[in-house]
Amino acid sequence: MYFAALLARTEDGWEASDTELDDVETLTDLADLAREAAVDDDTVVAFIEQEDAWYGVIRVDGEEDPRVFLSNAAAAARSSYGAMLTDELLGRDDDDATDDLDSLDLDGTEDGEPESDNNVDDDDTLDAVNGSDGPPRGPLGDPRLLEDLGIGEKELLSLNGDALSSIADALGCTEVLEAVR
Repeated sequence: MYFAALLARTEDGWEASDTELDDVETLTDLADLAREAAVDDDTVVAFIEQEDAWYGVIRVDGEEDPRVFLSNAAAAARSSYGAMLTDELLGRDDDDATDDLDSLDLDGTEDGEPESDNNVDDDDTLDAVNGSDGPPRGPLGDPRLLEDLGIGEKELLSLNGDALSSIADALGCTEVLEAVR
């Protein structure tokens, strides 16, 4: 289950709104949704969380490109919205994923690769899954995206548990976020 919210910065503080991601298929769609919630092109921070597996913070400032941080890219890549964000951050497009699937044989090897022997240890398998083509096992994106709002890189990287509440505390909008939870 996902939780998603938009926090729009205003002259009077933050305004939160629960948001539906049904029509969001790309980071551009999410940024457009955030811009619609913005007041006078001010900062909007979008939160996406999937249970306690991963969370994402997307920051949109006016017409600038969105900045994204994911707490756990490997976990996020296994979910629809997380995969969309990891693919954006890794510079992949939908055609890349389709090409990768098309190049697989039924036995699990890629075209032109020899079949592996059955003596491959688990570490080699994990390296192949988490190699340069896959998302990293940890954070991905811009851990400095909230520095000017009071959350430094070190603090963001150390969050666990209910990270979105910790971020909301630092931004001074805990009550506003909890109202839409």
